[in-house]
Amino acid sequence: MDYGLIGVGAALALAASGSALGTGTAGMSAVGAWKKCFVQNRQAPFLLVAFVGAPLTQTIYGFILMNALWTAAQAGQAGALILGAGVFGGIGMGFSAWFQGKAGAVASDALAETGQGFGQFIMVLGIVETVALFVMVFLLGVVAV
Repeated sequence: MDYGLIGVGAALALAASGSALGTGTAGMSAVGAWKKCFVQNRQAPFLLVAFVGAPLTQTIYGFILMNALWTAAQAGQAGALILGAGVFGGIGMGFSAWFQGKAGAVASDALAETGQGFGQFIMVLGIVETVALFVMVFLLGVVAV
């Protein structure tokens, strides 16, 4: 069995792990922010769901990279390249998702407290997401057959 195939699975698994950490972190903060609103008899902003769901896209990027790595493996690409691209790409996308969730957690608290800044908060999440997009696109270029 070719050890490079570990990288195929790692691309998705590590990116999805980061998504789980990010959505969990943002989700806990959103629940706390909603609770504060309910206790204060204020409207709870539904928009916090956008902050919670933002880290999920990195799982999609991991899936896209996984498919490209599988294609490269089938075409005879070097196992070390596939292993490295999958593991390190998955880690890069996973950390992007995790820290996007952390930023989403802070944004949830701020939006629930002030009712302002949604556009700015989404821009911050988009910038953090860009890291995962860069990782995916650059690695797709490296393993392209």
